Amino acid sequence: MGRVKSATRNIAFGYVGQMATAIMSFILRKLFIIYLDEKLLGVNSLYGNVLSILNMAELGIGTALNFSLYGPVARGEKEKIKSYMQLYRKAYYIIAMVVAAIGLCLAPFLELLVKKPGNITHKELLLYYFIFLFNTVSSYFVAYKYSLVNAEQKNYIQTNIITITKVITVFVQIIVLVITKNFLLYLLTDAFIQLAQKIFVSRFLDNMYPYLREKNVERLSKEESDNVWNKTKALVFHKVGDVARLQTDAIIISSFIEVAMAGVVDNYNMVISTVSNFVNIIFNSVISSFGNLIATESKEKQFGMFRVYRFFASWVYGFSCVGFMVLLTPLIRIWLGDSWILAPAAVYCILIDYYFKGDRIVLSNYKTAAGVFEQDKYLALIQGAVNLVISICLVQTPLGITGVYVGTIVSGLIANITKPVIIYRACFDKGAWEYFIDSFKYLASLVFVLVVCNVIGNRVLATLNIGTFLLMAVIITVIFNGVYILLYGRTEEFKYLFGKIKERVR
Repeated sequence: MGRVKSATRNIAFGYVGQMATAIMSFILRKLFIIYLDEKLLGVNSLYGNVLSILNMAELGIGTALNFSLYGPVARGEKEKIKSYMQLYRKAYYIIAMVVAAIGLCLAPFLELLVKKPGNITHKELLLYYFIFLFNTVSSYFVAYKYSLVNAEQKNYIQTNIITITKVITVFVQIIVLVITKNFLLYLLTDAFIQLAQKIFVSRFLDNMYPYLREKNVERLSKEESDNVWNKTKALVFHKVGDVARLQTDAIIISSFIEVAMAGVVDNYNMVISTVSNFVNIIFNSVISSFGNLIATESKEKQFGMFRVYRFFASWVYGFSCVGFMVLLTPLIRIWLGDSWILAPAAVYCILIDYYFKGDRIVLSNYKTAAGVFEQDKYLALIQGAVNLVISICLVQTPLGITGVYVGTIVSGLIANITKPVIIYRACFDKGAWEYFIDSFKYLASLVFVLVVCNVIGNRVLATLNIGTFLLMAVIITVIFNGVYILLYGRTEEFKYLFGKIKERVR
Protein backbone atom coordinates (compact mmCIF):
# COMPACT_ATOMS: atom_id res chain seq x y z
CA MET A 1 0.00 0.00 0.00
CA GLY A 2 1.36 3.45 -0.96
CA ARG A 3 2.18 6.19 1.53
CA VAL A 4 -0.78 8.38 0.50
CA LYS A 5 -3.24 5.47 0.69
CA SER A 6 -1.87 4.43 4.09
CA ALA A 7 -2.16 7.93 5.45
CA THR A 8 -5.66 8.32 3.97
CA ARG A 9 -6.87 5.10 5.59
CA ASN A 10 -5.36 6.13 8.94
CA ILE A 11 -7.04 9.53 8.71
CA ALA A 12 -10.44 8.12 7.69
CA PHE A 13 -10.59 5.62 10.56
CA GLY A 14 -9.29 8.28 12.93
CA TYR A 15 -12.10 10.67 12.02
CA VAL A 16 -14.85 8.10 12.43
CA GLY A 17 -13.46 7.09 15.81
CA GLN A 18 -13.01 10.64 17.01
CA MET A 19 -16.53 11.66 16.01
CA ALA A 20 -18.06 8.75 17.89
CA THR A 21 -16.09 9.34 21.07
CA ALA A 22 -16.44 13.14 20.97
CA ILE A 23 -20.24 13.12 21.01
CA MET A 24 -20.43 10.66 23.89
CA SER A 25 -17.68 12.42 25.86
CA PHE A 26 -19.58 15.72 25.76
CA ILE A 27 -22.70 13.99 27.04
CA LEU A 28 -20.67 12.31 29.78
CA ARG A 29 -19.09 15.59 30.89
CA LYS A 30 -22.50 17.28 31.11
CA LEU A 31 -23.81 14.44 33.27
CA PHE A 32 -20.66 14.50 35.41
CA ILE A 33 -21.29 18.16 36.22
CA ILE A 34 -24.99 17.50 36.95
CA TYR A 35 -24.52 14.49 39.24
CA LEU A 36 -21.10 15.00 40.89
CA ASP A 37 -19.30 17.74 42.82
CA GLU A 38 -17.31 20.23 40.73
CA LYS A 39 -14.29 19.52 42.91
CA LEU A 40 -14.32 15.90 41.73
CA LEU A 41 -14.00 17.21 38.17
CA GLY A 42 -10.94 19.14 39.30
CA VAL A 43 -9.48 16.04 40.96
CA ASN A 44 -10.14 14.05 37.78
CA SER A 45 -8.25 16.65 35.72
CA LEU A 46 -5.44 16.99 38.26
CA TYR A 47 -4.75 13.25 38.50
CA GLY A 48 -4.74 12.97 34.73
CA ASN A 49 -1.93 15.54 34.62
CA VAL A 50 -0.02 13.96 37.50
CA LEU A 51 -0.05 10.60 35.73
CA SER A 52 1.04 12.28 32.50
CA ILE A 53 4.09 13.45 34.40
CA LEU A 54 4.72 9.90 35.61
CA ASN A 55 4.65 8.81 31.97
CA MET A 56 7.88 10.76 31.72
CA ALA A 57 9.54 7.52 32.86
CA GLU A 58 9.17 6.33 29.26
CA LEU A 59 11.73 9.03 28.49
CA GLY A 60 11.55 8.71 24.72
CA ILE A 61 12.62 5.11 24.21
CA GLY A 62 9.35 4.42 22.39
CA THR A 63 10.00 7.24 19.91
CA ALA A 64 13.58 6.14 19.36
CA LEU A 65 12.57 2.52 18.73
CA ASN A 66 9.68 3.48 16.46
CA PHE A 67 12.15 5.41 14.34
CA SER A 68 14.52 2.42 14.32
CA LEU A 69 11.74 0.17 12.99
CA TYR A 70 10.99 2.26 9.87
CA GLY A 71 14.01 0.94 7.95
CA PRO A 72 13.66 -2.80 8.79
CA VAL A 73 9.90 -2.67 8.07
CA ALA A 74 10.43 -0.94 4.71
CA ARG A 75 13.05 -3.58 3.80
CA GLY A 76 11.06 -6.53 5.17
CA GLU A 77 13.81 -7.59 7.62
CA LYS A 78 11.81 -9.85 9.93
CA GLU A 79 14.73 -10.94 12.11
CA LYS A 80 15.79 -7.36 12.71
CA ILE A 81 12.21 -6.44 13.64
CA LYS A 82 12.16 -9.25 16.20
CA SER A 83 15.39 -7.96 17.73
CA TYR A 84 14.12 -4.41 18.10
CA MET A 85 10.77 -5.56 19.50
CA GLN A 86 12.47 -7.72 22.13
CA LEU A 87 14.49 -4.70 23.27
CA TYR A 88 11.32 -2.61 23.31
CA ARG A 89 9.44 -5.18 25.42
CA LYS A 90 12.19 -5.46 28.04
CA ALA A 91 12.52 -1.69 28.29
CA TYR A 92 8.78 -1.16 28.78
CA TYR A 93 8.50 -3.82 31.47
CA ILE A 94 11.22 -2.03 33.42
CA ILE A 95 9.51 1.31 32.83
CA ALA A 96 6.22 -0.06 34.21
CA MET A 97 7.95 -1.00 37.45
CA VAL A 98 9.65 2.41 37.69
CA VAL A 99 6.36 4.27 37.14
CA ALA A 100 4.65 2.14 39.80
CA ALA A 101 7.42 2.84 42.31
CA ILE A 102 7.48 6.60 41.67
CA GLY A 103 3.68 6.73 41.76
CA LEU A 104 3.57 5.06 45.17
CA CYS A 105 6.21 7.47 46.49
CA LEU A 106 4.11 10.47 45.39
CA ALA A 107 0.95 9.27 47.17
CA PRO A 108 1.75 10.82 50.61
CA PHE A 109 2.08 14.29 49.03
CA LEU A 110 -1.24 14.44 47.19
CA GLU A 111 -2.86 16.83 49.67
CA LEU A 112 -0.24 19.46 48.81
CA LEU A 113 -1.56 19.50 45.24
CA VAL A 114 -5.28 19.63 46.07
CA LYS A 115 -6.22 23.06 47.41
CA LYS A 116 -9.73 23.41 48.87
CA PRO A 117 -10.90 19.79 48.29
CA GLY A 118 -14.21 20.41 50.04
CA ASN A 119 -15.87 17.21 51.29
CA ILE A 120 -13.38 14.87 49.63
CA THR A 121 -11.46 12.97 52.36
CA HIS A 122 -7.77 12.04 52.27
CA LYS A 123 -8.63 8.34 51.96
CA GLU A 124 -10.84 9.05 48.96
CA LEU A 125 -8.10 11.11 47.32
CA LEU A 126 -5.68 8.19 47.75
CA LEU A 127 -8.13 5.60 46.45
CA TYR A 128 -8.94 7.63 43.34
CA TYR A 129 -5.23 8.20 42.72
CA PHE A 130 -4.37 4.48 42.93
CA ILE A 131 -6.98 3.69 40.28
CA PHE A 132 -5.38 6.26 37.95
CA LEU A 133 -1.95 4.80 38.73
CA PHE A 134 -3.10 1.24 37.95
CA ASN A 135 -4.44 2.32 34.55
CA THR A 136 -1.13 3.99 33.69
CA VAL A 137 1.16 1.18 34.83
CA SER A 138 -0.82 -1.59 33.13
CA SER A 139 -0.72 0.23 29.79
CA TYR A 140 3.05 -0.30 29.50
CA PHE A 141 2.64 -4.06 29.20
CA VAL A 142 0.80 -3.63 25.91
CA ALA A 143 1.81 -0.25 24.45
CA TYR A 144 5.08 -1.49 22.92
CA LYS A 145 3.20 -3.91 20.63
CA TYR A 146 1.57 -1.02 18.77
CA SER A 147 4.97 0.18 17.52
CA LEU A 148 5.18 -2.44 14.76
CA VAL A 149 1.62 -1.74 13.62
CA ASN A 150 2.42 1.97 13.33
CA ALA A 151 5.77 1.39 11.61
CA GLU A 152 3.83 -0.56 8.95
CA GLN A 153 1.61 2.53 8.47
CA LYS A 154 -1.43 0.68 9.92
CA ASN A 155 -2.20 3.26 12.59
CA TYR A 156 -5.91 2.68 11.97
CA ILE A 157 -5.70 -0.62 13.87
CA GLN A 158 -4.72 1.16 17.06
CA THR A 159 -7.29 3.89 16.35
CA ASN A 160 -10.12 1.40 15.93
CA ILE A 161 -9.27 -0.50 19.10
CA ILE A 162 -9.05 2.70 21.14
CA THR A 163 -12.29 4.02 19.62
CA ILE A 164 -14.32 0.90 20.38
CA THR A 165 -12.96 0.83 23.92
CA LYS A 166 -13.71 4.51 24.46
CA VAL A 167 -17.28 4.21 23.18
CA ILE A 168 -17.97 1.23 25.43
CA THR A 169 -16.33 2.94 28.41
CA VAL A 170 -18.23 6.21 28.04
CA PHE A 171 -21.54 4.41 27.45
CA VAL A 172 -21.16 2.32 30.61
CA GLN A 173 -19.90 5.32 32.62
CA ILE A 174 -23.01 7.29 31.60
CA ILE A 175 -25.20 4.50 32.95
CA VAL A 176 -23.15 4.29 36.18
CA LEU A 177 -23.33 8.07 36.73
CA VAL A 178 -27.08 8.27 36.19
CA ILE A 179 -27.89 5.25 38.37
CA THR A 180 -25.32 5.52 41.20
CA LYS A 181 -23.98 9.10 41.12
CA ASN A 182 -20.77 7.57 42.51
CA PHE A 183 -17.31 8.78 41.43
CA LEU A 184 -15.54 5.63 42.65
CA LEU A 185 -17.72 3.35 40.51
CA TYR A 186 -17.22 5.78 37.63
CA LEU A 187 -13.43 5.30 37.87
CA LEU A 188 -13.64 1.53 38.43
CA THR A 189 -15.76 1.16 35.30
CA ASP A 190 -13.02 2.78 33.23
CA ALA A 191 -10.29 0.68 34.89
CA PHE A 192 -12.11 -2.62 34.29
CA ILE A 193 -12.88 -1.96 30.62
CA GLN A 194 -9.36 -0.66 29.96
CA LEU A 195 -7.89 -3.80 31.50
CA ALA A 196 -10.09 -6.03 29.33
CA GLN A 197 -8.97 -4.06 26.28
CA LYS A 198 -5.30 -4.50 27.13
CA ILE A 199 -5.71 -8.27 27.47
CA PHE A 200 -7.51 -8.41 24.11
CA VAL A 201 -4.92 -6.22 22.34
CA SER A 202 -2.05 -8.32 23.63
CA ARG A 203 -3.58 -11.52 22.24
CA PHE A 204 -4.77 -9.90 19.01
CA LEU A 205 -1.33 -8.51 18.12
CA ASP A 206 0.36 -11.76 19.11
CA ASN A 207 -1.83 -13.51 16.55
CA MET A 208 -1.22 -10.78 13.98
CA TYR A 209 2.57 -11.09 14.36
CA PRO A 210 3.18 -14.70 15.51
CA TYR A 211 6.90 -14.44 14.79
CA LEU A 212 7.25 -12.03 17.73
CA ARG A 213 6.65 -14.99 20.05
CA GLU A 214 9.57 -16.92 18.60
CA LYS A 215 12.40 -17.60 21.04
CA ASN A 216 15.27 -17.53 18.55
CA VAL A 217 15.89 -13.79 18.56
CA GLU A 218 19.24 -12.36 17.53
CA ARG A 219 20.76 -9.65 19.68
CA LEU A 220 21.16 -6.24 18.09
CA SER A 221 24.69 -5.28 17.14
CA LYS A 222 26.50 -2.83 19.40
CA GLU A 223 26.18 -0.13 16.76
CA GLU A 224 22.42 -0.65 16.46
CA SER A 225 21.74 -0.72 20.19
CA ASP A 226 24.04 2.27 20.75
CA ASN A 227 22.10 4.17 18.10
CA VAL A 228 18.83 3.50 19.94
CA TRP A 229 20.23 4.49 23.32
CA ASN A 230 21.92 7.63 21.96
CA LYS A 231 18.61 8.79 20.53
CA THR A 232 16.87 7.83 23.77
CA LYS A 233 19.35 9.89 25.80
CA ALA A 234 18.60 12.90 23.63
CA LEU A 235 14.87 12.28 23.93
CA VAL A 236 15.15 12.19 27.74
CA PHE A 237 15.77 15.94 27.66
CA HIS A 238 12.85 16.46 25.27
CA LYS A 239 10.55 14.41 27.47
CA VAL A 240 11.47 16.11 30.74
CA GLY A 241 11.14 19.56 29.19
CA ASP A 242 7.84 18.79 27.49
CA VAL A 243 6.36 17.49 30.73
CA ALA A 244 7.48 20.60 32.62
CA ARG A 245 5.92 22.78 29.92
CA LEU A 246 2.77 20.91 28.90
CA GLN A 247 1.63 18.86 31.89
CA THR A 248 2.03 21.25 34.81
CA ASP A 249 -0.64 23.90 34.20
CA ALA A 250 -3.43 21.99 35.97
CA ILE A 251 -1.12 21.18 38.88
CA ILE A 252 -0.13 24.86 39.30
CA ILE A 253 -3.79 25.94 39.10
CA SER A 254 -4.89 23.28 41.61
CA SER A 255 -2.04 24.08 44.01
CA PHE A 256 -2.11 27.90 43.89
CA ILE A 257 -5.76 28.71 43.11
CA GLU A 258 -8.09 25.78 43.91
CA VAL A 259 -8.81 22.30 42.61
CA ALA A 260 -12.28 23.25 41.30
CA MET A 261 -10.69 25.79 38.91
CA ALA A 262 -8.72 22.95 37.31
CA GLY A 263 -12.09 21.45 36.40
CA VAL A 264 -13.31 24.71 34.83
CA VAL A 265 -10.17 24.89 32.69
CA ASP A 266 -10.53 21.23 31.81
CA ASN A 267 -13.91 21.91 30.19
CA TYR A 268 -12.25 24.37 27.81
CA ASN A 269 -9.38 21.98 27.22
CA MET A 270 -11.84 19.19 26.49
CA VAL A 271 -13.46 21.19 23.70
CA ILE A 272 -10.10 22.27 22.32
CA SER A 273 -8.62 18.78 22.50
CA THR A 274 -11.70 17.26 20.86
CA VAL A 275 -11.29 19.53 17.85
CA SER A 276 -7.48 19.34 17.87
CA ASN A 277 -7.71 15.55 17.99
CA PHE A 278 -9.57 15.71 14.68
CA VAL A 279 -6.81 17.95 13.35
CA ASN A 280 -3.98 15.89 14.81
CA ILE A 281 -5.34 12.68 13.28
CA ILE A 282 -4.21 14.06 9.94
CA PHE A 283 -0.76 15.06 11.10
CA ASN A 284 -0.04 12.10 13.36
CA SER A 285 -1.28 9.65 10.74
CA VAL A 286 1.47 10.67 8.32
CA ILE A 287 4.42 10.28 10.71
CA SER A 288 5.01 6.69 9.65
CA SER A 289 4.51 7.70 6.00
CA PHE A 290 7.16 10.39 6.46
CA GLY A 291 9.43 7.80 8.04
CA ASN A 292 9.03 5.67 4.93
CA LEU A 293 9.52 8.73 2.67
CA ILE A 294 12.75 9.69 4.43
CA ALA A 295 14.03 6.12 4.22
CA THR A 296 13.40 5.88 0.46
CA GLU A 297 13.30 9.32 -1.24
CA SER A 298 15.64 12.24 -2.02
CA LYS A 299 15.93 15.39 0.12
CA GLU A 300 14.25 17.43 -2.62
CA LYS A 301 11.21 15.18 -2.49
CA GLN A 302 11.21 15.30 1.31
CA PHE A 303 11.42 19.10 1.34
CA GLY A 304 8.54 19.43 -1.11
CA MET A 305 6.31 17.20 1.02
CA PHE A 306 7.32 19.05 4.20
CA ARG A 307 6.20 22.36 2.64
CA VAL A 308 2.85 20.83 1.71
CA TYR A 309 2.50 19.39 5.21
CA ARG A 310 3.33 22.72 6.83
CA PHE A 311 1.01 24.73 4.54
CA PHE A 312 -1.90 22.42 5.27
CA ALA A 313 -1.20 22.68 9.01
CA SER A 314 -1.24 26.48 8.91
CA TRP A 315 -4.61 26.38 7.12
CA VAL A 316 -6.26 23.84 9.43
CA TYR A 317 -4.87 25.23 12.70
CA GLY A 318 -5.59 28.79 11.60
CA PHE A 319 -9.19 27.92 10.74
CA SER A 320 -9.80 26.09 14.03
CA CYS A 321 -8.07 28.84 16.03
CA VAL A 322 -10.29 31.58 14.57
CA GLY A 323 -13.32 29.41 15.26
CA PHE A 324 -12.26 28.93 18.86
CA MET A 325 -11.52 32.63 19.38
CA VAL A 326 -15.05 33.57 18.36
CA LEU A 327 -17.12 30.54 19.41
CA LEU A 328 -15.45 28.73 22.33
CA THR A 329 -16.89 30.75 25.21
CA PRO A 330 -20.38 30.92 23.62
CA LEU A 331 -20.24 27.12 23.27
CA ILE A 332 -19.40 26.70 26.97
CA ARG A 333 -22.33 28.99 27.84
CA ILE A 334 -24.76 26.91 25.75
CA TRP A 335 -23.35 23.59 26.96
CA LEU A 336 -22.70 24.16 30.68
CA GLY A 337 -23.92 27.63 31.63
CA ASP A 338 -22.37 30.96 32.66
CA SER A 339 -20.94 29.62 35.94
CA TRP A 340 -18.28 27.67 33.99
CA ILE A 341 -16.87 30.62 32.03
CA LEU A 342 -13.18 31.58 32.16
CA ALA A 343 -11.84 35.15 31.97
CA PRO A 344 -11.47 36.24 28.29
CA ALA A 345 -7.74 36.98 28.73
CA ALA A 346 -7.08 33.42 29.90
CA VAL A 347 -9.07 31.97 26.99
CA TYR A 348 -7.15 34.07 24.45
CA CYS A 349 -3.83 32.98 25.95
CA ILE A 350 -4.85 29.31 25.78
CA LEU A 351 -5.79 29.75 22.10
CA ILE A 352 -2.67 31.70 21.16
CA ASP A 353 -0.64 28.78 22.47
CA TYR A 354 -2.93 26.39 20.55
CA TYR A 355 -2.14 28.10 17.24
CA PHE A 356 1.62 28.12 17.74
CA LYS A 357 1.42 24.54 19.00
CA GLY A 358 0.13 23.64 15.53
CA ASP A 359 3.41 24.82 14.02
CA ARG A 360 5.34 22.91 16.66
CA ILE A 361 3.44 19.69 15.95
CA VAL A 362 4.46 19.87 12.29
CA LEU A 363 8.09 20.42 13.26
CA SER A 364 8.09 17.76 15.99
CA ASN A 365 6.42 15.13 13.81
CA TYR A 366 8.91 15.64 11.00
CA LYS A 367 11.81 15.57 13.48
CA THR A 368 10.47 12.31 14.89
CA ALA A 369 10.15 10.72 11.46
CA ALA A 370 13.65 11.88 10.50
CA GLY A 371 15.22 10.83 13.80
CA VAL A 372 16.52 14.35 14.54
CA PHE A 373 16.66 14.22 18.33
CA GLU A 374 20.11 15.22 19.51
CA GLN A 375 20.55 18.66 17.94
CA ASP A 376 18.01 20.34 20.22
CA LYS A 377 18.04 18.00 23.20
CA TYR A 378 18.58 20.82 25.72
CA LEU A 379 15.91 23.09 24.21
CA ALA A 380 12.97 21.34 25.88
CA LEU A 381 14.66 21.63 29.29
CA ILE A 382 15.03 25.38 28.79
CA GLN A 383 11.38 25.62 27.73
CA GLY A 384 10.23 23.66 30.76
CA ALA A 385 12.22 25.82 33.15
CA VAL A 386 10.96 29.05 31.54
CA ASN A 387 7.36 27.84 31.76
CA LEU A 388 7.57 26.84 35.43
CA VAL A 389 9.30 30.04 36.52
CA ILE A 390 6.97 32.41 34.64
CA SER A 391 3.77 30.48 35.44
CA ILE A 392 4.47 30.09 39.17
CA CYS A 393 5.50 33.75 39.50
CA LEU A 394 2.56 35.19 37.55
CA VAL A 395 -0.16 32.93 39.03
CA GLN A 396 0.50 34.65 42.36
CA THR A 397 -0.06 38.12 40.84
CA PRO A 398 -3.39 39.76 39.88
CA LEU A 399 -3.07 37.95 36.54
CA GLY A 400 -3.89 34.69 38.32
CA ILE A 401 -4.79 31.90 35.91
CA THR A 402 -3.94 34.07 32.88
CA GLY A 403 -0.35 34.24 34.14
CA VAL A 404 -0.10 30.44 33.98
CA TYR A 405 -0.78 30.53 30.25
CA VAL A 406 1.52 33.49 29.62
CA GLY A 407 4.31 31.19 30.78
CA THR A 408 3.06 28.46 28.43
CA ILE A 409 3.06 30.83 25.43
CA VAL A 410 6.52 32.27 26.08
CA SER A 411 8.11 28.86 26.61
CA GLY A 412 6.44 27.48 23.48
CA LEU A 413 7.65 30.31 21.24
CA ILE A 414 11.25 29.33 22.02
CA ALA A 415 10.69 26.15 20.01
CA ASN A 416 8.82 27.96 17.22
CA ILE A 417 11.95 30.04 16.66
CA THR A 418 14.72 27.47 17.09
CA LYS A 419 13.30 24.19 15.71
CA PRO A 420 12.87 25.39 12.11
CA VAL A 421 16.56 26.39 12.01
CA ILE A 422 17.60 22.96 13.26
CA ILE A 423 15.31 20.98 10.95
CA TYR A 424 16.10 22.94 7.80
CA ARG A 425 19.81 22.56 8.44
CA ALA A 426 19.76 18.88 9.51
CA CYS A 427 17.16 17.54 7.08
CA PHE A 428 17.28 19.79 4.02
CA ASP A 429 20.69 21.55 4.11
CA LYS A 430 18.89 24.89 3.84
CA GLY A 431 18.45 28.08 5.82
CA ALA A 432 15.11 28.66 7.56
CA TRP A 433 14.33 32.23 6.42
CA GLU A 434 11.70 30.94 4.01
CA TYR A 435 9.95 29.20 6.90
CA PHE A 436 9.75 32.38 8.99
CA ILE A 437 8.52 34.46 6.03
CA ASP A 438 5.74 31.93 5.48
CA SER A 439 4.96 32.00 9.22
CA PHE A 440 4.48 35.76 9.10
CA LYS A 441 2.20 35.51 6.06
CA TYR A 442 0.04 32.82 7.61
CA LEU A 443 -0.22 34.69 10.93
CA ALA A 444 -1.10 37.99 9.24
CA SER A 445 -3.84 36.24 7.24
CA LEU A 446 -5.25 34.74 10.43
CA VAL A 447 -5.30 38.05 12.30
CA PHE A 448 -7.10 39.76 9.41
CA VAL A 449 -9.80 37.08 9.27
CA LEU A 450 -10.10 37.07 13.08
CA VAL A 451 -10.75 40.82 13.22
CA VAL A 452 -13.44 40.56 10.54
CA CYS A 453 -15.11 37.56 12.20
CA ASN A 454 -15.02 39.20 15.66
CA VAL A 455 -16.81 42.28 14.34
CA ILE A 456 -19.50 40.14 12.73
CA GLY A 457 -19.66 37.81 15.76
CA ASN A 458 -20.37 40.66 18.18
CA ARG A 459 -23.59 41.31 16.28
CA VAL A 460 -24.65 37.76 15.38
CA LEU A 461 -24.00 36.36 18.87
CA ALA A 462 -25.57 39.27 20.75
CA THR A 463 -28.56 36.94 21.09
CA LEU A 464 -26.97 33.60 21.88
CA ASN A 465 -28.72 30.36 20.97
CA ILE A 466 -27.96 27.24 18.95
CA GLY A 467 -29.22 28.92 15.74
CA THR A 468 -27.00 32.00 16.00
CA PHE A 469 -24.07 29.81 17.09
CA LEU A 470 -24.39 27.62 13.98
CA LEU A 471 -24.87 30.67 11.75
CA MET A 472 -21.64 32.18 13.05
CA ALA A 473 -19.82 28.88 12.48
CA VAL A 474 -20.93 28.96 8.83
CA ILE A 475 -19.84 32.59 8.46
CA ILE A 476 -16.37 31.83 9.86
CA THR A 477 -16.03 28.81 7.55
CA VAL A 478 -16.92 30.84 4.45
CA ILE A 479 -14.78 33.88 5.30
CA PHE A 480 -11.67 32.02 6.46
CA ASN A 481 -11.53 29.50 3.63
CA GLY A 482 -12.52 32.10 1.04
CA VAL A 483 -9.68 34.41 2.11
CA TYR A 484 -7.14 31.57 2.14
CA ILE A 485 -8.15 30.36 -1.33
CA LEU A 486 -7.80 33.91 -2.67
CA LEU A 487 -4.39 34.36 -1.04
CA TYR A 488 -2.82 30.92 -1.55
CA GLY A 489 -4.86 29.20 -4.28
CA ARG A 490 -2.06 29.57 -6.84
CA THR A 491 0.74 28.14 -4.67
CA GLU A 492 2.33 24.77 -5.45
CA GLU A 493 1.32 23.49 -2.02
CA PHE A 494 -2.36 24.25 -2.62
CA LYS A 495 -2.26 22.74 -6.12
CA TYR A 496 -0.74 19.53 -4.74
CA LEU A 497 -3.38 19.22 -2.01
CA PHE A 498 -6.22 20.04 -4.40
CA GLY A 499 -4.92 17.43 -6.83
CA LYS A 500 -4.90 14.77 -4.11
CA ILE A 501 -8.46 15.69 -3.11
CA LYS A 502 -9.61 15.31 -6.73
CA GLU A 503 -7.94 11.90 -6.89
CA ARG A 504 -9.75 10.79 -3.76
CA VAL A 505 -13.09 12.02 -5.09
CA ARG A 506 -12.61 10.12 -8.33
